[in-house]
Amino acid sequence: MDERREVRARRVVMGLDAQGRSTVVQDGYTETRLVTPAWTLNHLWESDRVPNDVMAESTLTGSAVILPPPCGYKYMVTTYHPDSSWDYDEGYGDALAAGGASESLVRGDIPGLHATDTVDIVTLISGELWAVSETGETLLRPGDTFVQRGTKHTWQNRSDRDAVAVAIMIGARRTA
Repeated sequence: MDERREVRARRVVMGLDAQGRSTVVQDGYTETRLVTPAWTLNHLWESDRVPNDVMAESTLTGSAVILPPPCGYKYMVTTYHPDSSWDYDEGYGDALAAGGASESLVRGDIPGLHATDTVDIVTLISGELWAVSETGETLLRPGDTFVQRGTKHTWQNRSDRDAVAVAIMIGARRTA
């Protein structure tokens, strides 16, 4: 696989030692990853409920599932590869399926359009990323934050280099 798809995210976790003092309890690259032609997801932390005890361990498993638990959250670093480097029209659904989110795909005129029962807060770190909705599109640049509230959307990287974003996905429910 292409070297750029092997983007790794380091996770450093602070906790308490046996005497109750703050200390680093974990330091290493996350092993919970999803590598597809579309993106490389590095899951960094997850909780299965909110609020949670501040010293609760992450509930991440070895399986890289895109969506957070229904009442929890998931924090991740995602590298979006240029759309020209893979088959965007057919591959987006495959990438969602690889992460257990194939049910979120909305078939129609806009390839990759999907909706999840989450509130997502996404901040672009590098590159350019297009947030595409049913009615338009918005270009995101480094430092821009996008709040996605369970609506139909897709992400497009129309440039010739990777775009990197950090995101927290918070499990939510639809009331209407």
